[in-house]
Amino acid sequence: MKFRGLKFLLFVILIYIGLFFYDSNRAMLAFKKSIILFMDILPIFMVVIIFTALIDYFFNPKKFSKYFSKESGFKGWVFSLLAGVISHGPMYAWYPMIENLKKHGLKNGYIATFLYSRSIKLPLLPLMIDYFGWKFTFVLTFYVLFVSLLQGVFIDKVLKI
Repeated sequence: MKFRGLKFLLFVILIYIGLFFYDSNRAMLAFKKSIILFMDILPIFMVVIIFTALIDYFFNPKKFSKYFSKESGFKGWVFSLLAGVISHGPMYAWYPMIENLKKHGLKNGYIATFLYSRSIKLPLLPLMIDYFGWKFTFVLTFYVLFVSLLQGVFIDKVLKI
């Protein structure tokens, strides 16, 4: 497996080296803040890595590809919507699994629908109802789901051209 961010990492290292020769005090301050930030997000990042590994281990992409293949039709759209709504965590945690499913036939439209429908967060719906009322929450949620489907269909149509 190749390290995809190697060029970016080398670029950042070169910037730090250039900054160190230009202003060593600011370079060290920036480096220290980077280390502190990295240590703050490391526990979360480790949980994401473990979560992604468990998903890849227990959920065989070939098994799920039948639900998200070109022949799945309406069920594929529904599963994409539901998967987006119930998925939690940072988006980048889902990229490896989505890539793996795409290799097994996942349609681009389903990916778009999944990504758009992630904006609905089930645990936050009661809070939204409390702030904005149930009518607004219902209309907005319906609108997001409907537009998620439209975006998925649009992506499929555009990428077929």
